[in-house]
Amino acid sequence: MTITGKDKTILRELGKQVAEIAALPEQQETISLWKSLNSLKPKRPMVMIDQIPWHEMDVNGELSNQTEDSFSQALETELRRTIYKWNHMRTDMVVDPVIDISKAINGWDLGISVQEHTASSDPNNSVVGHFYIDQMKTEDDINKIKTPEITHDEETTRQKEENVHDIFDGILTVRTHGFTPSFALWDAIATWRGAEAILYDLADRPEFTHELMTKLTNAYLAGLDQLEEKGLLDHHQNTIHCSGAHTDELPAPGFNPDKPRAKDIWTCGMAQIFSTVSPAMHEEFELNYATKWYSRFGLVYYGCCEPLHDKISIIRKIPHLKKISMSPWVDIEKGAEQIGGDFIFSRKPNPAFLATDTWNKDIVQNDIIDVMKKCQHHGCPLEFILKDISTVHYEPKRLWEWADLVMRQVKQ
Repeated sequence: MTITGKDKTILRELGKQVAEIAALPEQQETISLWKSLNSLKPKRPMVMIDQIPWHEMDVNGELSNQTEDSFSQALETELRRTIYKWNHMRTDMVVDPVIDISKAINGWDLGISVQEHTASSDPNNSVVGHFYIDQMKTEDDINKIKTPEITHDEETTRQKEENVHDIFDGILTVRTHGFTPSFALWDAIATWRGAEAILYDLADRPEFTHELMTKLTNAYLAGLDQLEEKGLLDHHQNTIHCSGAHTDELPAPGFNPDKPRAKDIWTCGMAQIFSTVSPAMHEEFELNYATKWYSRFGLVYYGCCEPLHDKISIIRKIPHLKKISMSPWVDIEKGAEQIGGDFIFSRKPNPAFLATDTWNKDIVQNDIIDVMKKCQHHGCPLEFILKDISTVHYEPKRLWEWADLVMRQVKQ
């Protein structure tokens, strides 16, 4: 692959801007704040924004690519988005003086592809509606699941590294990173079956459901074994599930950067389809399997959009648990009371506030203040992680104003 002189000049100039941002003293100050939170001794609530509707965010061409080939454009997009977020909605993001290159890792294939129908209300938006076709109707269908066979295309990785070094040497450090595996089996199963079949089978065919989970859990653990053996796990974790991952607790003693182990890193997981499932079923069909995964890792972030305020007693059993997702649909008081100072209350503010016809900052502010008061009362370490932002009604400044508003509140 040959990068044109024009593309190289564009990328180097963007790299210089990122390097200047990364050299600011506040980067280390923010890292220190994340470490304090992640040690359960927070100086203040922390704030992050992720999963942004980038197709709506461009202002004055700040996000418009000027390079020509796809490889350069991928790098340019990453750099422009970093600069954009820093300029307009930095919250507690940390910018490192690096350009990350992912290793060419293949084989995390479980043998089943999604069959679905989709619907979209905005052709420019990658967020669409899904109707999944059930591919797991019988015990024989469970045998479709296969064990991953992980491989590393070292030559492709080497070529990518050489190209990126040629562009950024002297400006940014080129960092090659591995794979960060998560344990979201029920999210995967939902795409193979749809929600209705899953929920009926928890009650009507528990043996079938256990057989499915056993097969899938064993496949995941076998894949993890291979990632460890081949040195393909990522240990450069600035974030975990959109949340700050900086910590003094990792890596574990005996760490080898050339061959990181699961216990050296964070993982995350969830069971979003279990939003209406009882705590007993949640434990039987999710956590009893998930703990086999989490016990291998150094630290764990659990949950996503599912409301977990009534399940803290079983979630506490997760090994190495550090953060619990508190989605827009939780009872904040109940969640804070049960979490206390033992874990981080990872609050997911409602992204729908940004999608309404009329932007109402008062609703956002009142919600943030309410969460802060209740967490303070119960001694909960707190973070705000705004994610799953499908739209800002094509008004990018809504997100900028959200960031300014929330940062003012947490710094008071």
